[in-house]
Amino acid sequence: MILGKMKETAEAYLGEPITDAVVTVPAYFNNRQRSATMDAGKIAGLNIRRIINEPTAAALAYGLDKNLNGEKTILVFDLGGGTFDVSILKISSGSRFQVLSTAGETHLGGQDFDNRLVKYFVDEFKKQHKKDLYGKSSSDAEVEGCF
Repeated sequence: MILGKMKETAEAYLGEPITDAVVTVPAYFNNRQRSATMDAGKIAGLNIRRIINEPTAAALAYGLDKNLNGEKTILVFDLGGGTFDVSILKISSGSRFQVLSTAGETHLGGQDFDNRLVKYFVDEFKKQHKKDLYGKSSSDAEVEGCF
């Protein structure tokens, strides 16, 4: 569904049919997940030319406008909505990219930081106003927070 919608959007924007695609996936995807992504592309009517890791895509974007001489080793830090990944890549002359290492945490991302901030501010509110907003619906907490 998502790839089909992306294909449809791209075709509308470009005004021509889209048949081929390169798709990025999280670095932690295993072979089964990558295969399922390929299948989803076929269902969407796409010829998936290649599947690449998201950190590799970020490195490609970084290196596209650089005149690279020699080798460079870079760290790609990807803090997503629900995951955190770090990848080390080597970029060689001619913009050749090699992923040296990838590690990450599939349960740490932007939402986790949001939750911690909310907890902090609710705790601070309780200290200052002696009112506990935990366990209340968001609308009840809003009303109580006004008094």
